Amino acid sequence: MPSTSLTLRPLPSCKATALQESNFAEGPGNTGPSLFPPLRRPMHLYIHVPFCHRICPYCAFFKHTPGRSDIRGYAQAIGAEARLRLPQGAAPRTIYFGGGTPSMLSPTHLDILVNGLRDWLDLSHVEEWSFESNPATFTTAKVQQWRSLGINRVSLGVQSFDAGLLKLLGREHSPEDVAGSVQMLREAGIPQVNIDLMFSLPGQSLQQWEHSLRAAIGLHPDHISTYNLSYEEDTEFFHHYGATAGSEEADVAMFTLADELLTAAGYRHYEISNYARPGCESRHNLACWHGEDYCGLGPGAVGTMNGIRYCNDGNTAAYTQALQQGLLPPGTAEQLDPATRRTELLGLLLRTDEGLPSSLLRPQDAGFIRMLQSEGLATLAADGRLILSRAGRLVADEIAVGLI
Repeated sequence: MPSTSLTLRPLPSCKATALQESNFAEGPGNTGPSLFPPLRRPMHLYIHVPFCHRICPYCAFFKHTPGRSDIRGYAQAIGAEARLRLPQGAAPRTIYFGGGTPSMLSPTHLDILVNGLRDWLDLSHVEEWSFESNPATFTTAKVQQWRSLGINRVSLGVQSFDAGLLKLLGREHSPEDVAGSVQMLREAGIPQVNIDLMFSLPGQSLQQWEHSLRAAIGLHPDHISTYNLSYEEDTEFFHHYGATAGSEEADVAMFTLADELLTAAGYRHYEISNYARPGCESRHNLACWHGEDYCGLGPGAVGTMNGIRYCNDGNTAAYTQALQQGLLPPGTAEQLDPATRRTELLGLLLRTDEGLPSSLLRPQDAGFIRMLQSEGLATLAADGRLILSRAGRLVADEIAVGLI
């Protein structure tokens, strides 16, 4: 079946260890020492915005309605965390605002957050600045502000072009709203627009999925993501449907249909769940898939830098309070050993059309690779890269296990 269970953003699971982050910044007003030594490699930023107007029944990311949250305090805390995690003048190559719903931030709060980053970091070298949003939740004035800040890629959480399925998913927009949102982004000069879609939804037919794919193609986005919905614990869908509501046959049919329609429309299927016009691939995601360092900021955010993986607790009030006191937020961290790094890279790169570099393959893998080739599941490029075929991508997780 399509191995599309990885999450929308590269936020690896947190593993609790004895390396508690609050030990690394002591006392109110202290801006160091940082948990991390000076960066050795290109760096990327992920900002988690946990606020949502309503909680979708399928979403497992840390999120909550604003309630009485101190959103101004949260926005200020992001800059404070950057000061504790990164050396002054660090220059990220990409920035990704995920959530939650980043477009919920008011212009004032977004300005506070971005200015806090600019006061400490050098944002003049950012190549790609992505911002997640929901259709029909923003105005022309908001989009113009996003563009003026430097945001050059907006990802729309469309999920479906079927009104009944949108209601099931708890989405607040209609299928008709999507075209207006795309037009608004284009008229404001946003260079790249992504549309997120989901398949294997409860009760979804192949015809409904085809309608969504064709509707998305008709809006000419630069990038389309197609996610096989997984039913995560602690979500309403999991409690209602269990681990899955679909079938392996339906998953295969929907994955194959997406591949056929989107590649025929000129999109490069560069990762199992992602399609892009040439040159419009997500640079942020590509960097994370290739193991480059990324700094996660915000409650519930995860980051990996210099071989250390950390995870902030999903508690917005505790996050804000700690940073107001000059402390890193509560969370956990772990040192990644070479075997863990290889396993992660193998699982991520195997999903891409670039494939696995020969450096990740071992002599003992030769027999397994010959079997993959003989069954039409993979090919070896001239430089030794192992690249999965369409059939191979359908069983990517199983192949990864065989190489681990």
